[in-house]
Amino acid sequence: MAESIFSTHLERRDFIKYLALSGAGMAGWNMLSGCAVNPVTGERQLMMVSKDQEIRIDRQQSPHQFSADYGVSSDQALNTYIDGVGKRLVPAVHRRDMPYSFRCVNAVYVNAYAFPGGSIALTRGIMLKLDNEAELASLLGHELGHVNARHTAEQMSKSTVSSLLVGGVSAALSTGDSGLEGLARQLGMVGRQMLLAHYSRDNERQADALGNEYLVKGGYSTDGFTGLMEMLNSLHKAESSAASVLFATHPMGSERYRDAKERAAGMYKTSKNLPLNRDRYMDATAGIRAKKASIEELQKAEAFMRKKAYDKAEKHYRQALKGLETDYAANLMTAKCLFVQKKYDQAAGFCKNAVEIDPKEGQARYVSGLLYLNMKKYPDAFRQFEKYDAILGANPQVTFFKGYCLEEMGSREKAAEQYKVYLNSVQQGKYAVHAYKRLKEWGYL
Repeated sequence: MAESIFSTHLERRDFIKYLALSGAGMAGWNMLSGCAVNPVTGERQLMMVSKDQEIRIDRQQSPHQFSADYGVSSDQALNTYIDGVGKRLVPAVHRRDMPYSFRCVNAVYVNAYAFPGGSIALTRGIMLKLDNEAELASLLGHELGHVNARHTAEQMSKSTVSSLLVGGVSAALSTGDSGLEGLARQLGMVGRQMLLAHYSRDNERQADALGNEYLVKGGYSTDGFTGLMEMLNSLHKAESSAASVLFATHPMGSERYRDAKERAAGMYKTSKNLPLNRDRYMDATAGIRAKKASIEELQKAEAFMRKKAYDKAEKHYRQALKGLETDYAANLMTAKCLFVQKKYDQAAGFCKNAVEIDPKEGQARYVSGLLYLNMKKYPDAFRQFEKYDAILGANPQVTFFKGYCLEEMGSREKAAEQYKVYLNSVQQGKYAVHAYKRLKEWGYL
């Protein structure tokens, strides 16, 4: 898309006038201040987010994050296993009535995260770092700790405006960037940290203590938690690039490892003879571990992508594909690398592979739409964006692109409809300027 299209600036007074005329603008979140009893501590705390709101936010936002992480693993047996381990801990938690779910996503960076309604995900990258079922249960227990202590809801309550409550996906997806760097961000759909909660060190310590408690009550050895902390501490000391997002959202320090060892030697020492279930973990994760070398190639490629060394990244992606020819994430990652290098025809082939491998996953549709947009194949781009909306629901960025496609196809009235919807959610950036300018030129203001 040509940068010159978005070169004009929107006059503030004109935009305010447009908002007044159209009734547009992002609706504020009307929250009544109040207090609630923390389900873990029993103490009263400032809480502006209800349980129902936590669940609703989760259901709205978590599908976008899962899609950004290349979707849920197609290994149903693995997901059933992870969900079973997580559900084994639920009777021990403080909020048993939350709709918990546990899954593996296809991303290869090292991370685990929880949304406030109880949706918990682990990446393939972190699954390869774990050594036994007790470590897996420790990781799930830690994420359950965040949900039960209501850490995300607490952050929202303390914030004047929460990106998860107001804007949410809009804020994450509507960058309006141009050029290769902007394109690289757009291709990621959602910045990996945009929809994830950022916890404090106190939050992490509390989640550790809760996770260790849930682990032991679930029938596992406390050595599982010590092993998890030892692994994370090693990654942190090594400054692993694959774990950079993990430590950005979950602050790590040697004190967490030290505290785990103290609990193991003290309050949980009688649990040491409980099982680690290493053999069961090895059997359940055999499929991922068989692809370890190829997944590590993807991790190397992603490290070069972050450095904008796209040619080096491409070599590692192609090496990874030798063992992951039918892997959705590997094909889509390769397509994005080629796309940023403007190798459109090659990128189109890998995008097509990804869509055929998992036609129900949204990110491949989004990237395909962007690819066709840059190739000026506007009808094809519009169809891919439409399919994206059918899978994940409308988001402002896709709404703008649909409007732009329609504009280039000569469907001015339909384009104007999309631009109006876009401006209801986004009022700044180059795309907002373009949408406003077109509506004004076409006489819709």
